[in-house]
Amino acid sequence: MNILNIEHISKVYGEKTIFDDASFGIHEGEKIGVIGINGTGKTTLLRMAAGLEEPDEGQIVRQNGLRIAYLPQNPAFPEGATIQSYIDDGATENVWMVQSNLTRLGIMEYDTQIDHLSGGQKKKVALAKILETPADLILLDEPTNHLDNDMITWLEEYLRGFRGVVLMVTHDRYFLDRVTNKILEISHGKMYGYEANYSKFLELQAEREEMELASERKRQSVLRMELEWAKRGCRARTTKQRARLDRLEALKNGQAPVQDQSVELDSVETRMGRKTIELHHISKSYGEKKLVEDFDYIFLKNQKVGFIGPNGCGKSTLLKMIAGLVEPDSGSVEIGETVRIAYFAQELPELDTRQRVIDYVKDIGEYVQTRDGRITASQMLERFLFTPDMQYAPIEKLSGGEKKRLYLLGILQSNPNCLILDESNNDLDIPTLTILEDYLNAFSGIVITVSHDRYFLDNVVDRIFAFHGDGTLTQYEGGYTDYLEIKRRMESGLSDGAAGAAGRQSAGAGKNGGGKNLAQGQNGKNSAGGKGEKNGRKDWKQNRPVKLKFTFKEQREFETIDDEIASLEQKLEDLDNEMMANATNSLKLSELTAEKEETERKLDEKMERWVYLNDLAEKIEAQKNA
Repeated sequence: MNILNIEHISKVYGEKTIFDDASFGIHEGEKIGVIGINGTGKTTLLRMAAGLEEPDEGQIVRQNGLRIAYLPQNPAFPEGATIQSYIDDGATENVWMVQSNLTRLGIMEYDTQIDHLSGGQKKKVALAKILETPADLILLDEPTNHLDNDMITWLEEYLRGFRGVVLMVTHDRYFLDRVTNKILEISHGKMYGYEANYSKFLELQAEREEMELASERKRQSVLRMELEWAKRGCRARTTKQRARLDRLEALKNGQAPVQDQSVELDSVETRMGRKTIELHHISKSYGEKKLVEDFDYIFLKNQKVGFIGPNGCGKSTLLKMIAGLVEPDSGSVEIGETVRIAYFAQELPELDTRQRVIDYVKDIGEYVQTRDGRITASQMLERFLFTPDMQYAPIEKLSGGEKKRLYLLGILQSNPNCLILDESNNDLDIPTLTILEDYLNAFSGIVITVSHDRYFLDNVVDRIFAFHGDGTLTQYEGGYTDYLEIKRRMESGLSDGAAGAAGRQSAGAGKNGGGKNLAQGQNGKNSAGGKGEKNGRKDWKQNRPVKLKFTFKEQREFETIDDEIASLEQKLEDLDNEMMANATNSLKLSELTAEKEETERKLDEKMERWVYLNDLAEKIEAQKNA
């Protein structure tokens, strides 16, 4: 049963079209994940569903009495409110359940003023209350931001057990996989629904795009044939001339499927010398709380390391010590002279929102050195999907995700050889995350990251350090799924080679383990290089020019195919006339319909063959004239 219908809505902001005659229905029992690149209108959709914003055209029809609870990306609170006064404010009957949720989310002191909380803590307070607000439809905008892995797992289970409908925007791909049973893709003003979780959606999306491309290829093939026919003087009868010219006009007016652009991440890393980043017995405490205790580690070139742990355990503090933004209480951090660090902070730095986007980038550098050479700041912005109009707009006009993408651009523009990323994936859309992951995997420098995105960790890091909350860390080899498996084995008392790879981190473990990885990396590189060289020589032999020519059969086919196509088109015209004459004879009409379908199939085959033969003829002619 439908509880909410989005009917032919359109929405425009300035010169940017967000929705263009888009429709979608939400049914009982659905857990829907909304997907799309930043700036496509995901947050706008949630706001319109909540009744906080109206479409320019079309309408949103809600079931009578539908109760809606909405968690925005940046929740607003009454001025001067404490956590307790906020959750006491009549929107929910189960205050004690809200307090239980807050405990799960790591918030214990209810007399704290909300104004004194961090952005992440504010989001948790709002989430704890929303989950206990009586609702048939919950709208969640980035609910997993600022949650650690245990909290995300708890939220997954909560939403899976929720009896109402969930419509949410999130870029956490594992979360989408485990919670959703439907995906809503927003692309170029349209909405596409898929009865699937995220993994199945990827398959269905690829099928949809391939079908669109196949239809476009066919349209282009037929268009080329019709244009060629028109140039040759329309040899057929007048009636057919008109029909074919009408079809030619329709083909010319057809629209090709619009494909999403993707971010192009590219920069040149500065060469790194022998000495990298060395942490010597560093410790850090705030008051009586130990964040890092006697941590000793040497990062190796091309190593990707992830730090995980509960909120407030010290992950961000450790990254800031490595970046030189915070001093350790004891121990030392030594940075090699050739190491160039770029630090991507968890919270966006203060941006001059009145500054133009292009000027923000030019302040970092007028030109950017890439693997393909030097490009301008404007060209770099285009690679990051900032159109010329967006480049000359003030930063305040950008969405939250677009601001994060601009910040990432500035980080990479400095050509670092060490990237320190503190929750870099918050607010980035899934296509950008995918490309960032590919970039980091190819990055020939050090990557040090804190992330709660399990998918991201699986795709990027080769070693994980888990914080325990008492200043100590444990080292695990592999990504996040490897960490979970090894941890499970250790906790169940099973001792095998995998479990033995993890243990309390020590100076020896850090240095020797890293050395082993380096050796393996070099051996892999050498073997791949040798193999590539052999294959290159083989390919050179295979790719020598081959003289093109028609076979005898193809030559005969090329000479007769125009007449065969004309004959099939005439047959279709005759069948149409015969079907009209037998409109009341169901048996005869069924026979004619089947014959028409078979004739259309043969015509499609002939048209595709016509395109192939004409392409070959053009190549043969070009080879003769070369």
